[in-house]
Amino acid sequence: MTFKTPDLCDQFEADLGTSVRVVAPMFKCYGGRNAFSGRIATLKLFEDNSLVRTAFGEDGKGKVLVIDGGGSLRCALVGDQLAILAQKNGWEGVIVYGCIRDSGDINGIDIGVRALDTHPQKSIKKNVGDRDIAVTFGGVTFKPGEYLYADEDGVLVSEKPLT
Repeated sequence: MTFKTPDLCDQFEADLGTSVRVVAPMFKCYGGRNAFSGRIATLKLFEDNSLVRTAFGEDGKGKVLVIDGGGSLRCALVGDQLAILAQKNGWEGVIVYGCIRDSGDINGIDIGVRALDTHPQKSIKKNVGDRDIAVTFGGVTFKPGEYLYADEDGVLVSEKPLT
């Protein structure tokens, strides 16, 4: 499936702001996929990536993991080993409202990654956080089961499939 977010914005212009939402431009592009899309699964956590490993250990075919890390720039929530696990289990991509690490290695892995920035320090591991709840950042609420489209131009969220 190929798409361009600008074309989707043009095609669904009447739905922008309601059933189709544009995430504020805040993310840097990482990973081996420039464009990715899928059904949304969510995590809400803060400086603890235990639930990220759990989620990436599950079947992710056709899914994008959206991690609300509270925008923390104090540690990384995804590194190369988690990206490899996600790729092995079929995840299309991940959006991290926080940091990643091992970005050079992640760029060689066949998965789409968007994150605020990089940080060399790993997170704590206390198994604290929430799964499959609505999370909000970048001016958009991400609901589990909705659809996400990301490419070099931005990130869109939609109540229904756009492609």
